[in-house]
Amino acid sequence: MKLLTAAIPCYNSAAYMRHAIETLLCGGDDMEIIIVNDGSTDDTQKIAEEYQEKYPTVVRVVSQENGGHGEAVNTGLAYATGLYFKVVDSDDWVSERALRQVLNTLKELIADGNSPDMFIANYVYEKVGARRKKVINYNWALPKGRIFTWDEIMHFRQSQNILMHSAIYRTKLLKDCGIRLPKHTFYVDNIFVYQPLPYVKTLYYLDVNLYRYYIGRADQSVNEQVMIRRIDQQLKITKIMIESHDLFQIKSSKLQNYMIKYLAMMMAICSVFLIKEGSEESLIKKKNLWDYLRNYDRRLYKRIRSQILGRSMNLPGKFGRRIVEVGYNIIRRIYGFN
Repeated sequence: MKLLTAAIPCYNSAAYMRHAIETLLCGGDDMEIIIVNDGSTDDTQKIAEEYQEKYPTVVRVVSQENGGHGEAVNTGLAYATGLYFKVVDSDDWVSERALRQVLNTLKELIADGNSPDMFIANYVYEKVGARRKKVINYNWALPKGRIFTWDEIMHFRQSQNILMHSAIYRTKLLKDCGIRLPKHTFYVDNIFVYQPLPYVKTLYYLDVNLYRYYIGRADQSVNEQVMIRRIDQQLKITKIMIESHDLFQIKSSKLQNYMIKYLAMMMAICSVFLIKEGSEESLIKKKNLWDYLRNYDRRLYKRIRSQILGRSMNLPGKFGRRIVEVGYNIIRRIYGFN
């Protein structure tokens, strides 16, 4: 059995997919690299087959009709045979040195009989034109270098949410929890990293900068104007996440608090971009989103509204909306996330 499966969803990725593949190849035979060609019309399939022919024991190509990023992840997971599973987007890459450290650490944990359900490493915003690359680590939030449980996690800063970039899940856990991402929908990475969390019992954090998250293409899904245009998809994802669990049934209070904080972030993202779009229709959508949360789970609504993000997203009037925009712009400059 392979140690780590890396699924690379590709849609017209010929211009940049080689870099992602090359960095993963440094893991050698410990790696299974599944390139999912999601109905591309460029040379994606040709390039993928070149790597499969050259590295037949490592690279596998799966082609499908276009189903979007989520369906490509579903396919990668369905074909995965590695003990662990990670998604690497085709315009991103990994640090080769850090990948070797991750693989060696996983081997040691497995040899000791203590392989975790979830393995976490840092990620880096590779933003075009940025003088300094912003590293997102989990110092002061997670214990380092040992197996731990949710009851041992500490305080997460607002930038320290566990994202797809930082998460490596046990493959069997993902399959057993029945995760299935929606087709033809953006921002499904939030569901991918959120929905399995209650099934995770043990975790391990390695303080290395593994994932390099590229930001700079004009058509990228995290581009601000693209996010505003696709706000209905962000709303859809947020509602799916809210409905995925009854958080007040989760035994670990620390995990419950973390997941509520994650949902507060999702509510804030939707609210910010609806405010920035600024039309009456968007402001109605914002109100409807918060009304939906209140009607779906009043207790959860109160918890989210009581947090700083929840309170700030609902400041009244034009002045309140202006404060939200200014706050967002400051945070964006600090972290460089889009």
